[in-house]
Amino acid sequence: MAGELLLDTGALVSVLDRSQVLHEPCAACLRGWTGPIVTTEAVLTETTHLLGRVHRGREACLDFVLRGGAVLVPSTRESLARCRVLIETYADLPMDFADATLVTLAEELDTHRILTTDRRDFEVYRIRGRKRFDVLPRP
Repeated sequence: MAGELLLDTGALVSVLDRSQVLHEPCAACLRGWTGPIVTTEAVLTETTHLLGRVHRGREACLDFVLRGGAVLVPSTRESLARCRVLIETYADLPMDFADATLVTLAEELDTHRILTTDRRDFEVYRIRGRKRFDVLPRP
């Protein structure tokens, strides 16, 4: 597989918390990935929050990024403006901010692969309004 892999909150939680139903499929996908893995600060924020009740979960999340498990891509003024448009576009789902940052990042990096447990939404979202995501792990 070539190009970047986007990493979403649910998948990161699943990788770091072995009690999660999708732990093994998500962990296997990361183990098999040879290209760069990227995520956003919004995903990091959500993940540390969700892992708050897991022993050392927050620390494991930060350590994952600090050790190079994923490249953390900060938002810019332009990407935030694009997030605003996407949140309005997908208001019927509704799209949350973390998802908007990932769709924006997909557009910026021209990538379409995402590791997520949120298949329902990422099968609806479109990159630049047209291109579908390749949602991993596959069922």
